[in-house]
Amino acid sequence: MSEAYFRVESGALGSEENFLSLDDILMSHEKLPVRTEIPMPRLGAFFLDRSGGAETDNAIPEGTKLELPLWLAKGLFDNKRRILSVELPKIYQEGWRTVFSADANVVDLHKMGPHFYGFGSQLLHFDSPENADISHSLLQTFVGRFRRIMDSSQNSYNEDTSALVARLDEMERGLFQTGQKGLNDFQCWEKGQASQLTASNLVQNYAKRKFTDMED
Repeated sequence: MSEAYFRVESGALGSEENFLSLDDILMSHEKLPVRTEIPMPRLGAFFLDRSGGAETDNAIPEGTKLELPLWLAKGLFDNKRRILSVELPKIYQEGWRTVFSADANVVDLHKMGPHFYGFGSQLLHFDSPENADISHSLLQTFVGRFRRIMDSSQNSYNEDTSALVARLDEMERGLFQTGQKGLNDFQCWEKGQASQLTASNLVQNYAKRKFTDMED
């Protein structure tokens, strides 16, 4: 029986997400703090929680701080028109970058953001003066955690890895699963189970029918 869903690879580490990827769809809905640089008429009813004294035109005033989904913030961001400016989430600011540079392995990335690498890569779209530091931090964090992830995946055969996997970002979980699959395949090969030939269902059913005919 074929699988109901074939995993589509994420494109978040590139310039654009892959909207056939469930991981990218979920990542693009994560909230990003922004500040409006111009008034936005008739949008206040959608984004602002106004009291009875709300303005009649339902405008979002200039300078309003909002949290928008990543896909919407990317769509509204324009360097020329300056519709909005983006504030870096805390996990990508200098304080946390210092923590990552000291020892990235101590951080629970899934708790801080389940799509840490993909979301961080998409932040480079907004032309922040800290983009170079963000990209360097993402790369060094990945390099610093990669060896431990792969070592753990290769040394946890038939063990409970839920506590370890719970601290990994979604991309890291994919790497861990790939490492475990490689280990399981190697164990099967060592036991001589990798190249066993089995009769197909078609041949087995044909043999059963032929045996029944002989009995009749």
